[in-house]
Amino acid sequence: MKYSELVKLLSEYGCYFFRHGSGHDIWKNPDGGQFSVPRHWGREVSIATLNKIFKQAGIKRSDLK
Repeated sequence: MKYSELVKLLSEYGCYFFRHGSGHDIWKNPDGGQFSVPRHWGREVSIATLNKIFKQAGIKRSDLK
């Protein structure tokens, strides 16, 4: 999954951009918890990183559209 697709998916699940970090963007989930998303435009985000982001965002892999 590319960075742009990940950002779109996070937005669909109610997460929102909070601020920029040095190499990561800080996002918040609907419950107020925050997590970082690496900024790798044009590159694929690894499965392990996606799994960590989904867990922190409160998104279950089985719930993905």
